[in-house]
Amino acid sequence: MEKEVDSSQDGAKTVPSTGLGTEGTETQLDDFVGTHPDYNEEEEEQKYFRRKRLGVIKNVVAASLAGTLTYSVYLGLLQMQLILHYDETYREVKYSNIRLEDIDHKVLMGINVTPVAALLYTPILIRFFGTKWAMFLAVGIYALFVSSNYWERYYTLVPSAVAIGMVIVPLWASMGTYITRMAQKYYEYVNYKEEQEKERQRVPRDACNAYIIVFQTVFYSCFHLSFVCAQMPMVFFLNNYLYQLNHTLFAVKHCGTLSHGTLPGFNKTVLQSLPRSVNLIIVESVLMATAFLAMLVVLVLCGAAYRPMEEIDMRSIGWGNIFQLPFKHMRDYRLRHLFPLFIYSGFEVLFVCTGFSLNYGVCALGLERLAYLLMAYGFSASACSSLALCMLCLRRHIPLLAGAFIHAVLLVTLFCWAPEPRSLAQAPLLYSIAVLWGMGSALNKTGISILLGMLYKKKERQDFIFTIYHWWQALAIFTVYLWSGLPMKAKLSIMLLTLVVAVGTYLWMERKVVQNVDVRLPRIPRPRHKTRGYRYLEDNSDETGSDGDGDGDKEDNDRHPTEATSEDELPKEDGEQLG
Repeated sequence: MEKEVDSSQDGAKTVPSTGLGTEGTETQLDDFVGTHPDYNEEEEEQKYFRRKRLGVIKNVVAASLAGTLTYSVYLGLLQMQLILHYDETYREVKYSNIRLEDIDHKVLMGINVTPVAALLYTPILIRFFGTKWAMFLAVGIYALFVSSNYWERYYTLVPSAVAIGMVIVPLWASMGTYITRMAQKYYEYVNYKEEQEKERQRVPRDACNAYIIVFQTVFYSCFHLSFVCAQMPMVFFLNNYLYQLNHTLFAVKHCGTLSHGTLPGFNKTVLQSLPRSVNLIIVESVLMATAFLAMLVVLVLCGAAYRPMEEIDMRSIGWGNIFQLPFKHMRDYRLRHLFPLFIYSGFEVLFVCTGFSLNYGVCALGLERLAYLLMAYGFSASACSSLALCMLCLRRHIPLLAGAFIHAVLLVTLFCWAPEPRSLAQAPLLYSIAVLWGMGSALNKTGISILLGMLYKKKERQDFIFTIYHWWQALAIFTVYLWSGLPMKAKLSIMLLTLVVAVGTYLWMERKVVQNVDVRLPRIPRPRHKTRGYRYLEDNSDETGSDGDGDGDKEDNDRHPTEATSEDELPKEDGEQLG
């Protein structure tokens, strides 16, 4: 009995010791995984969102750099090859039996005609690949176009030109969407505390406008430098082989407003000596390396525009809806009133590269000064893109109207002026016109992109809106390609008439926005989550994934022309005031 009592007492003694051991273990575990005494949650949160903001800035700079490199390589190579192929001696010596002129004609046709069909597939392409990967694919096809020039044959040049025509609209539509989306994300990261406090409230109407203005200005300041970079093959390589203006312009009788077509009378021989094939390969290799660098910039430095779940949601509204929504968005009076402005935007950029630079610049100064004329335009456009920052403190229509006024004055001047052939004394006036035209182009391009970002803030609509904008631009460029044989006075008259109509319809649109006229926006269908395969990891992932939700998505939008839910854009809040 005594032994049993002693054993029971020993057991009683061991129980508290076991409890003390457990408590000690828990204390050590808390010390190991618990909050560090020096941890400051607010400070760490600030560091996290600071890194996010720096990431957004990195994305904007990288996308701007990639767009600049891509377009400069494309424009520079196309310009150099067209000049080389124009020379009949070069054609006969190097490509006597392949009809190079006919191939060049088909290349230009492929580049200018193919984008006409881009509205049918661009939204599907962007939604399928995502904004970043659509940019990467398009830049890769531009690189493919460069590589096809290593072996200049019909079966290499023409298919690559058709391919590049197919991705012109997707590239610039995804670029515009990407920059606008980065501005919205930057606003979210700057105001993360307000977002947490007002999680269920509507974001203020003009919340991210300032960031849209700044980011689009940065993008176009970089992009317009592509016109400068594109002239490097001319400046450092091709100008060493060109005849002087007295030879190339010997038979030219009329310039400027008196000319017909594209510089009639221009000498068929422009090269005083033929460049060696090795030198051409070196130049094309440099351009190819630049195109690959643009691809790497998009691949490595550009982050995703949307979170993975957001991209899945945007795709899951149905491919039929994605195909139809660009056409349905055209019912919005704001877009319809901006169509003439989109068309003029396409007219003016191609006119300055062809009509003005050839029939005015080259006709008076010679082909060897073409590069410097376009460089003056590019530098001016890049510098004057920063003038769009005045929209931070002025009404948004002022930069657009200022650019239109500058171009109207220049168009009237060009209509009344015919420079003398082979007259270098007119160089200061021609360079001044190029600089002023660049100023007008900068205000036009930057202002339109900022305006679209302000009017359409809902992320589910932006790719459709920028697709429509760049598609109309592509139609205008196709029209300029078709009218190349018209008299210069007819071209200038069409452009001036388009500009007047564009300004009138734009002011009419702003007036209707101020009057809070209801807009007719199509309803964006809710995502249809599949019940098979992978599922979302979110708690509310099945809220819109039931089979019954599909019936609501199939309603005809014509029955609800101004549908807007609490998550959609209300007509009165979607438009901006003039102030």
